[in-house]
Amino acid sequence: MLDRRSFLGSAAAMSAVTPMSAQALAGVPLPAATLHDADPAAYWKALRTQFLIPQDVVNLNVGTVGSSPRPVLKAIFDGFEQTEQMTQPGSEDYPIWGYGSWDQYRKPFADFMGAKVEQMAILRNCTEANSYVANGFDMKAGDEVLISDEEHGSGEMPWMLRSRRYGVVVKKFAMPKPPKDAAEILNRINDAITPKTRIIFVSHISTSTGVVLPAKEIAALARSKGIISAFDGAHAPGMIKVDLNDIGCDLYTGSMHKWLFATKGTGFLYLRDKNVMDRVWNTVATGGYDDATRMADRYMQIGSSCIPTLMGLNAAIDFANGIGMDRIETQGRMLADYIHAEMMKRGAESWTSPDPALRGAIATVNVPGVQRMELQDWLWTNHKVRIRGGNPSKLRLATPYFLSKTDIDRFLSLFDAFRKMKGLA
Repeated sequence: MLDRRSFLGSAAAMSAVTPMSAQALAGVPLPAATLHDADPAAYWKALRTQFLIPQDVVNLNVGTVGSSPRPVLKAIFDGFEQTEQMTQPGSEDYPIWGYGSWDQYRKPFADFMGAKVEQMAILRNCTEANSYVANGFDMKAGDEVLISDEEHGSGEMPWMLRSRRYGVVVKKFAMPKPPKDAAEILNRINDAITPKTRIIFVSHISTSTGVVLPAKEIAALARSKGIISAFDGAHAPGMIKVDLNDIGCDLYTGSMHKWLFATKGTGFLYLRDKNVMDRVWNTVATGGYDDATRMADRYMQIGSSCIPTLMGLNAAIDFANGIGMDRIETQGRMLADYIHAEMMKRGAESWTSPDPALRGAIATVNVPGVQRMELQDWLWTNHKVRIRGGNPSKLRLATPYFLSKTDIDRFLSLFDAFRKMKGLA
């Protein structure tokens, strides 16, 4: 809670920020795609100007929340200007999202994720979607859900609530740190399955270590044993190319505000087919929730919400497609490999898999002796560098495509200075 002095200081800092109009947001042209082939560094540098993050700020924590680029913000602002006029042509056409199917927003995202529109529900965040999964299935006391020991709270806690209320057993398997290959993860999952296992719920990309789990193989393993497969994909959209129908999982949840840089307050729930939908109860309900012909759309019946957020989502998809997910994925991995290699030179312990197939745009290392929270606060307060990790000494270093090697080198130099200051180097 802010005291009066802190509040006034915060207010003064906010008032010092120059407001940015929608017109100003449209004033920076996107770099031509041909520039990437001619001069990749210049291309990514030009893309950096699409983000409002000041040039002296280095954000290595996109894994928590991304920054929406100018075209996304413009779409949101324009959306508010349009919808708040209340001049929609039909007498029932107020911007009251929650009661329509809104295919014009669902379909672009479904296409982006390798799904069909009838399989995709756009929700408000990954936590909401995970709660649908955890609370939607009929399960009795003693039935088991199998999760990893690296799940985010928004993935684990809905199951813990189900456990406390109804006696469902939450069983965890230990993720290797790091896994040497996909087989090591699959073997641990397989060994933890029992006759009471009803659902396997794991992250596609671990929020703890950034390891990209072998989702397609996990889904196949679950299917071979008659077990439901569900994935928390909070980190996947916009970081790696995803084809949900190729993965073959039963359910998949996620957020768009991290690596896709879409509007805050956008999440999704994918359900593979009618057989799955018939087993998942709505746990938020209004008119239309029980109309099975609506397919995944019925899970969007959550009451009034905010249409401009969906306009921003469409703009974020256009932005990512304009760059190309292949380029985005390659650039993010290259930067992660670079920062990881440099941290290894500094004696860090790797929690990042050596298998290229299990790597994305997150490098995670353990640095014994360094107090993560102290380093994190020092970097941000004194040098405008953001990181995240886990106590006592884990660093999770996220590398979005708009970062440069110069940004990473700045972090590395500051990390060296911190260790020297603490007598650790």
